[in-house]
Amino acid sequence: MKRAAIIVLTESALATARKVAEATLDGEIHGLADRVPDCDVVFSDTAAHLQMLFRQGRPIVGVCSAGILVRTLAPALADKRAEPPILAIAEDGSSVVPLLGGHHGANALARRIAEALGGMAAVTTAGDLRFGVALDEPPDGWILANGQDVKPFMAALLAGGRISLEGDAPWLVESDLPFDADGALTIRVSDSRVAGGPTSLVYHRRNLAVGVGCERDAAPDEAVELVRRTLAEFDLPAGAVAGVYSIDLKMDEPAVEAVADDLGAPLRFFTGGELERETPRLANPSELVFREVGCHGVAEAAALAAAGPEAPLIVPKRKSRRVTCALARS
Repeated sequence: MKRAAIIVLTESALATARKVAEATLDGEIHGLADRVPDCDVVFSDTAAHLQMLFRQGRPIVGVCSAGILVRTLAPALADKRAEPPILAIAEDGSSVVPLLGGHHGANALARRIAEALGGMAAVTTAGDLRFGVALDEPPDGWILANGQDVKPFMAALLAGGRISLEGDAPWLVESDLPFDADGALTIRVSDSRVAGGPTSLVYHRRNLAVGVGCERDAAPDEAVELVRRTLAEFDLPAGAVAGVYSIDLKMDEPAVEAVADDLGAPLRFFTGGELERETPRLANPSELVFREVGCHGVAEAAALAAAGPEAPLIVPKRKSRRVTCALARS
C-alpha cells in the first residue's frame, strides 16, 4: 500500500492526526495552509489536493467529517476496483469510517487506527460483518490469485453457499466462513498455479525466494525472461514470490532490479560472506564463482539465505547466456 495522506483541516484535529500517523507507521500529515501550516505537506485548495491524491492512488485518511470527503471526491469516482482506501476519522478519534476501498485495505487500516486511538472502526461491508474476513484482502504473506472472481463468489456465499476448503490456511479456518466438505464453493490453497473461477478462489503463500546472479551489464530483458520462464516451467505462481535476492556486488545491476520490478517484489542483497555460509546447501557450487565474488554461488545461495536455514532449494540454478536464477521456498 502507498503512503497514507492524513488530511487535517483544523488545528484541533492535529493531535489525532499525529496518532494516526504513528498507527499507519509511515503516514504523512497534509494540512490546510492557512489553518494548520505545521505539517509534512501543506495545501491551499482542499478539493484539488484531495482529488490529486485520489488519482495517485494514495490512501486518504481525513480527520474531518465524512461529508467533506464524499462531496470532494465524488467527481473523481469511476472504477470501484481502482479506488484507494478512503477513511474519515472523528476529531476526537472516537470513530473511524472506511468510506471507499474497503477491500483494498481500508477496512484493515480502519481497524488498526481504531485500535491505536481507542475508538471504533465502523466497517459496513457485508462479508467482513457476516464472516469476519475479507476474501479479497488476505493477510500479509498471502495473495489471492483470481481477484476478478471475488464478486460472484461473495454473491453466492451471501446467498447461502457453503465452502469446501482445500489446503491449510489458519486465517480462513479461524473466520466465520461456512465450511462444508460438500460445499459448492471452493477455496484452494496451493503452492502451484491452479485455475480458479467464479465459484473457486485460489490463494498462494508468498513464500518463494528468487535468487539472481548476472554478468556485468547483462540485459534486463534477459533476466526477466529467464525468471518468468523458470517460474512457468516449474508451475510456480509469480504472485507467490516474496522477494528477489542477490549479492551486494550486483546492487547497481539493472538486470537484477528489473526482475524485482517485474514481479512487484522487494529487492535485497547479501554480502559474499553471508552467501558463502550457504555453500554446504548448494546444488551447484563453483570455484570459478568463488574466485570472482568470494562465494561458491550467487543465485542458489541468495535464494537459500533469504528463505531460511530449513528452506529447500526447489529450483537449482538455471542459466541463460549472462544470467542465473534459483528458487527456494521458506
